[in-house]
Amino acid sequence: MNQADLCSPLLDALKADVGRCLWLLDENSPKLEALPPASQLSLITNRFDLFQHYQALGAQVQFTDFDFTPWQTASLDRIVAIVSKEKALTHYWINQAAEYLKPGGELILFGEKSGGIKTYARKAATLLGCPVEQTKLFAETWRLNLYKQALSNSLLDDQNYAQLRWLEHPELNYFAKPGVYGWQKIDAGSAFLMQTLADQLPLKGRVLDLGCGFGYLSLKAAGPDTLLCCTDNNAAALSACQANIDHYQLQGEVIATNAGAGITPGFDYLLCNPPFHTGFATRSDLTERFVRAAAQLLDAQGDAFFVVNLHIGLETRAKNYFQKVDVLANNGHFKLIHLRQPKNP
Repeated sequence: MNQADLCSPLLDALKADVGRCLWLLDENSPKLEALPPASQLSLITNRFDLFQHYQALGAQVQFTDFDFTPWQTASLDRIVAIVSKEKALTHYWINQAAEYLKPGGELILFGEKSGGIKTYARKAATLLGCPVEQTKLFAETWRLNLYKQALSNSLLDDQNYAQLRWLEHPELNYFAKPGVYGWQKIDAGSAFLMQTLADQLPLKGRVLDLGCGFGYLSLKAAGPDTLLCCTDNNAAALSACQANIDHYQLQGEVIATNAGAGITPGFDYLLCNPPFHTGFATRSDLTERFVRAAAQLLDAQGDAFFVVNLHIGLETRAKNYFQKVDVLANNGHFKLIHLRQPKNP
């Protein structure tokens, strides 16, 4: 789906003439350059970069994992969203619409046929007890309009989206939830990174986990002499990581950042499995940002370790920012790249 194509239809949906309107934004949502002058328009996003963008525009925006509790039930006139790539989250949004829309309140969903918009139309219509207006916008992108009427007693399966759960794994037990990338398994690339560094663990000093997810790298790397800084752009990941840091009584902090921006530099170690699933325009964009951030945040004598798929040319870009760039290991699927001696900005 081309996000730019949705800007105009979204602006139409966000107009203020309906009363209290709530826009739900995840990684699938565009950065509009302006919002309609709507005193009753509120936004919730689980992406810190989107939070910062719309906060700068003066919007009433909250950075949470889609916490609806600031609103009273049956108080909203309209809820707007582009369907998420994660089915559990879209189901959760539709379930919350059933609870928080007023009788006759409107749910507007945008999405592509290949993303399940037709199935969501059927499910939402059943839950909200109403017909669905389906408008084809362009290509395979549709807009759904539904008006809450007689609710069904059966909510959609959202995998208990809002709740952290304790997962037991032969290697490591941890807290996670839907909304955290790869939450039901240990990422093979991250596991490879930790296996390769096994002789150096636990790490001592200040350790930055850049794009921490639920905190696997931090949990495996930390010891009594480790001071962790775990950062991510995703609210669900941050809540899971904080729960894990607390459970294992590790030293450190969990911080919302956009690719490490605003963090105090001087780390002895930086660990990163770049999140190439997060909807950036190209992988090269994200590679550049994370490598540049590593050079800015690492101590002059520090070590950065990146694990990426074999076809990602991170080491080529890293040479612009580091004097020492080495492929430390390669298992046929992933490569571990060791970066040292950041160049002066």
